[in-house]
Amino acid sequence: MRHGKKVKHLGRKTAHRKSMLANMSCSLIEHKRINTTLTKAKALKQFIEPIITKSKADTTHNRRLAFSSLRDKNAVAELFREVAKKIGDRPGGYTRVIKLGNRLGDNASMAMIELVDFNEVYNSEVKTKKKSRRRGGSKANIDPSKKVVDVNETLVKDDSSPEESLDKESSALDPALDDKKKEE
Repeated sequence: MRHGKKVKHLGRKTAHRKSMLANMSCSLIEHKRINTTLTKAKALKQFIEPIITKSKADTTHNRRLAFSSLRDKNAVAELFREVAKKIGDRPGGYTRVIKLGNRLGDNASMAMIELVDFNEVYNSEVKTKKKSRRRGGSKANIDPSKKVVDVNETLVKDDSSPEESLDKESSALDPALDDKKKEE
């Protein structure tokens, strides 16, 4: 039993696992999203999130710590320049794992891992969506050309006055009322 064991071993020895995660991290920083298996994506998320947190403070010490994990000078430079600017105000959760289904060859579950702030399509939808409330709002936004008839509970476009629409409504309900109106 592996109670309390936090490391995902991925079926590899320690050196191979660290090299693989470093390479995947460099690819993620360079391309902003990569496709891999679900287990590797979850392990990569645990590996890269602390490194991205360190990149918020651009100090020599943090650059050396990032370089010791990533082992790629270009990836460290891009991490501290581009990625750190975009995630500067985010308190955590820099990556997103999206499940993609199973791979055809061996039926392994696949996933896409991406940097959250670099997906313009998803972020633009989130910003334009407005939060709705369940309160009675103002009635100022009602279109005056549309009038509601309670009999059918449908919207009816009508250019007549409200009195004429009430007359039509009452005649539809009771023909005897229509006769009384004619007498008047």
